[in-house]
This record gives sequence, structure tokens and C-alpha cells, in this order.
Amino acid sequence: MATVKKTRKSVLPLYGAAAVWVIWALFFNLYRPSDFLLAAGLSLGVLALLGAVCRDEVIETKVPDPPKEEEKPTGNAELDKMISDGRKAVDEMKRLDDAIEDEKISQDIRRLESVCQKIFDQVKADPSKLPQIRQFMDYYLPTTLKLLNAYDRMDATGVSGDNITSTKEKVENILGTIVTAFEKQLDGLFGADAMDISTDISVLETMLAREGLTGERMEAQTTKNADGTDIKLEL
Repeated sequence: MATVKKTRKSVLPLYGAAAVWVIWALFFNLYRPSDFLLAAGLSLGVLALLGAVCRDEVIETKVPDPPKEEEKPTGNAELDKMISDGRKAVDEMKRLDDAIEDEKISQDIRRLESVCQKIFDQVKADPSKLPQIRQFMDYYLPTTLKLLNAYDRMDATGVSGDNITSTKEKVENILGTIVTAFEKQLDGLFGADAMDISTDISVLETMLAREGLTGERMEAQTTKNADGTDIKLEL
């Protein structure tokens, strides 16, 4: 749920200017043009003075997020479940971020939300990575949400008892570790990609050197087998 801030001008300057005319009419004459000019000048002065003193009012309103479009089934039951559970988890993190007032906790929740969304996006793009996040989806993510919900309930009590305080501190201390673990989970999804890229770079470097496109041409080496045949090795 988004927060929208609107600025509303104070109405006191207008009330003050109007009050000048009422007071003038009660205690002074309004027969001559000069009377009207004096009253108008005094009214404008009060309007300017109160306008400089009175601050604008800032109003914050909660605006519901626009409804999300339902994603079409992919035909992969496990992937569809991950997408559905992932969406619910991210929505719950957004709710917890709004509900918990502690800014440090909210920052960690926003980091978790961002990392989780990237994990889901990666697996959605390459469903072959689903086995890599099974334990993440079955245990790490739901347990993290359980801890954050417990923190939210205890924080909402406004009580500083021993059990509540110690439990909240434990959750606060473990959150940094959880964020790091989730980031490593995301990094692990790129393991195969990193290996493929390293292999491609190695092959590319070898081919460029063989063709003399790197500044030096690799020289062919000739050797002989035990049977006397020549073997030409090219790198």
C-alpha cells in the first residue's frame, strides 16, 4: 500500500482577513471610500502576516496498490506454485514493512523483498533452476516470514516485557544473517551461467591467439610418437 502526501494550505489567514471586516464593521464606520480602503489594507496585512506564520498542513493517505494481473499458468505445476507462493511472500513483506515502525527492520525487510523477487524472476526465466530453491521455498522463506510476523505481533503490543524484548532482539540480530543467506541463494543461481561464460572466454581467447588476433600467433609444435609418426599440436 503506497503512501501519498498532499499539502493543504492553512485556512487561518483567510479567517483572519475576514475577521478584520467583521470587527471594523462593528466598531468603525464603513460609509466613505477611505473607510473601505483602510479596512481592505488592514485585511491584506493580516492575510500576509498569518500566511507567513501559519504552516501548510501535510496530509498522508494510504492508497491501495492497483490490482495485479493474474498470470497465466505456465503448464509446469511446480513453477506455477513457486510463482504463486512467491507473490504471496513478497506481498506479505510489503505489509510487514508498512506495519513495523523500526526503520532498521524495515530496511532489512525491503532488502529481503528485493532479493526474493530477483530469485523468483530468475527461476521463472529458467525453470531448470527450480531444484536449487526447493529448500529455500520450503523452509528458509516461510520460517523468515514466521519470525517477522512474530516480531510484528509483539511490537504491536507496545509492551517491553522480558520475553517480548528478548525475542524481538533475537529477530533483529538474525535478520542480517538471513539477508546475506538470501543473497547467496541468488548468487548460486548464476553458478552454471558463470561456468559457461568462463568456458566461452577460455575458448575465445584460444581461438583469437591461434589466429594471431591478440598480437601474438601461437606457434605450432611438432613432436613424434613412439612409432615415428609426426603429431602436430596447435594451441
